[in-house]
Amino acid sequence: MVTKYQLNNLYHIFCLYRMALAACCIICCRRIGTSTTPLKSYLYWKDIRNIIKFTGPLILGGSLFITYEVLALKKSVTLDTHVIEKEKLKSYIYLDAVSLDKRQNQGILYQARKELHKALRKVLATSAKIFRNPFDDHFSTVDLEDHEYGLWLLLKKSRSDHKMVRLQAVKEMAANHYWHDYQYRTVAQACDVRTIIGLARSKETDLRFFLPPPNLPPVKDDYSIEEELQQLLASLPQNEIDHCIQYFTSLALRESSQSLAAQKGGLWCFGGNGLPYAESFGEVPSATVEIFCLQALVKHSEIATHCDKIEANGGLQLLQRIYQLNNDYPKIQRKIVRIIGNMALHEHLHSAIVRSGWVSILAEAVKSPQVIQASHAARTLANLDRETVQEKYEDGVFVLYPQYRSSQPIKADVLFIHGLMGAAFKTWRQQDSDKFEIEKASDEESYTQCWPQTWLASDCPALRIISVEYDTSLSDWRAKCPVERKSIAYRSDELLRKLRTAGVGDRPLIWVSHSMGGLLVKKMLVDASKKPELNTLINNTRGIIFYSVPHHGSHLAEYSVNIKYLLFPSVEVKELSKDSPALKELQEDFLKFAKDKNFQVLNFVETLPTCIGSMINLHIVPVESADLGIGDLIPVAVNHLNICKPNKKDTFLYKRTLQFICEMLAKDLEN
Repeated sequence: MVTKYQLNNLYHIFCLYRMALAACCIICCRRIGTSTTPLKSYLYWKDIRNIIKFTGPLILGGSLFITYEVLALKKSVTLDTHVIEKEKLKSYIYLDAVSLDKRQNQGILYQARKELHKALRKVLATSAKIFRNPFDDHFSTVDLEDHEYGLWLLLKKSRSDHKMVRLQAVKEMAANHYWHDYQYRTVAQACDVRTIIGLARSKETDLRFFLPPPNLPPVKDDYSIEEELQQLLASLPQNEIDHCIQYFTSLALRESSQSLAAQKGGLWCFGGNGLPYAESFGEVPSATVEIFCLQALVKHSEIATHCDKIEANGGLQLLQRIYQLNNDYPKIQRKIVRIIGNMALHEHLHSAIVRSGWVSILAEAVKSPQVIQASHAARTLANLDRETVQEKYEDGVFVLYPQYRSSQPIKADVLFIHGLMGAAFKTWRQQDSDKFEIEKASDEESYTQCWPQTWLASDCPALRIISVEYDTSLSDWRAKCPVERKSIAYRSDELLRKLRTAGVGDRPLIWVSHSMGGLLVKKMLVDASKKPELNTLINNTRGIIFYSVPHHGSHLAEYSVNIKYLLFPSVEVKELSKDSPALKELQEDFLKFAKDKNFQVLNFVETLPTCIGSMINLHIVPVESADLGIGDLIPVAVNHLNICKPNKKDTFLYKRTLQFICEMLAKDLEN
């Protein structure tokens, strides 16, 4: 982009250029008119060079950040300003096309232009060095207005060889809220990939820093969006993938084909394994088609080589089109961002993701008041930000805080793991209250969708707060991937790998778990104790909080055998039975291990029954089952679902949780 001031300078450059050529012609014409000597012998190149010396310094002042090259007449002429602010453009610069015909490139005019082109290239090369020199150099030869100087200086800093200079430049850019619109657009078009990602991860940054996504390619003739999505999925390798990915892919291709056929025939019919999806997601047929294919693409995007295929086959553009068309379907948008977040795990795809316009979409999404939308976008941006983030966040691992770049040093981690039928966000929301009470509450105590992100981050800003999500089901009838039976042992290996990739264990750590999530924590710690490479995770564990964890089994497993609602209980439910050998072995192994390591433990347990459906009222985890054998055991007058959902910030449940975290990390937070 060039500003009005710079554009005028550029205009004067070419005016002078034309004047120089005219002067050359005048010189030549005068000499031709006073002598019969051939033209060639009367050309004084000294006169032309004097004109060049006169115009050169003027050219230098107007060539900042304008990348263009004027070649000899035997070559093409290109003008690439790289950045153009349309609303500031008051006039246009026209360059005469240069003929490549040698017969037209002879004589005085040709020689004059050639000399001017050489001088112009030299001058522009000199001015370009201004932005290639080390940061210590100053703009001594640059003619800029005062209000423009700071902008270009920050852009120069953002390309510095020194990391701290670059980070400070991005921070100062994001803090600017008084620039004109064209100045934000200048930065948007002139900054590099590293800078634009840094701006997207700055909390107070203005969205005008981000260019809108480029125009998407038109939809292929006779193809709908759903058919293009199906075609993308079908283009991915189907061999050497696990059974779950095979299941999702075949389901998506089969059911989406049936749905598309039904739409064209005026009907909407589903069958087979797709029926549960149709029942649970039945807004419109096209949305159902997309959800099938996107769920399969999520699984494919967990494989590095498949990410390359998705990018090569135009998946970034297609997914962006679907995202923009589904503003009313946040579930679809979240699945798409999950795919982009998985692709962002691979650095060689970062430039393609940025070029396709995803950063502007993510920068807006991360500011969403909806914690789920914002957290998905924050995960993707963190994976793109290799400037300040060393860790990588795989699918299902979310940083609740900090989601932006921060000058606050992170000294410890708190990790939240949900239980059966839980989720990374809804499990940790504030306990649902009466609407009137919510409206009456003060701003500080107003309802929060995720109390670890809102309350805990405010009380302990030196923490990194992570929440994990994994699929669970009460019955295999409802399992998302029925061909794969996931036991606690299987999930332990999977989560340990993902958490280590996210850097969990490198800092002091507190584990917070609900229900079956506590069994996963125990299994992960026991497994980690047997692997020397995971010693840091064990040694950095400061404490564990268990919210109604069935250490000795749950009535839910026993009840599921006798009721039709939970016919064919899932592997997770079976492992919760009191006579489960795996559960007893885990309890014995962990208890011995925890006592040896002197782990600090805090146990909460519900005292009220929980309503499941319309007919079941069950005390899921009784007091005797929640008693680990070590640590405090605190009964709370809530049900199983609300044991991990404090009613207010000043309630005992939250205050005791906060006290435990602060006490266990006291020494670490002081250092």
